[in-house]
Amino acid sequence: MVLTFLRHGSNVWLALLLVLLAGGFIVGVFSFSLLWVVIGALTFYVSEYGFHRFAFHAEPSRFPFVRKLQRRLHYDHHTEPERLDLLFLPVWFLIPNLALTALGYALIFGWATVASAMFGVTLAIFQYEWVHYVAHVPYQPRTRVGRWLKQYHLRHHFISEKFWFGVSNPSMDFVGRTYKAARDVTRSATTRKLYS
Repeated sequence: MVLTFLRHGSNVWLALLLVLLAGGFIVGVFSFSLLWVVIGALTFYVSEYGFHRFAFHAEPSRFPFVRKLQRRLHYDHHTEPERLDLLFLPVWFLIPNLALTALGYALIFGWATVASAMFGVTLAIFQYEWVHYVAHVPYQPRTRVGRWLKQYHLRHHFISEKFWFGVSNPSMDFVGRTYKAARDVTRSATTRKLYS
């Protein structure tokens, strides 16, 4: 299961980045700050929700190139939620976003924060990819939290695509008022056909 996870999307690159950053902390190339690791992770959780709700579920663009990106980044995942090649963030999407995030931290907070913040961002993305993977493969998580996260995400795919946008951390659904009890939501006919 872990080897399959590492074979897809950007996961091996995320793992390598984590190893490089951890190695940099150990040998003293980068200074480590737990506060900035936490801030980095929180940055990802907010952006995960924002991208998922407002970009990945946006109406189709009038520009064909952008529509093609929308299909690959998310619409097709709803159409075929069991396809692993559509499940993970592609390298061509992840790398520029990581670079922009690192640059943003450097410009706003200074270069000293970048390594720790990006370690937090990368840990959170890796956790997101794992939770998303487990939600879509025929595997029953062993912990109560794991089982709850799996069924939480599957609601988004099989009950209504208008709720439950937080994949790895559902807290932003409470902030964005997109959390509902499953029994309070009418089943959507368009969970697999976003804007089709």
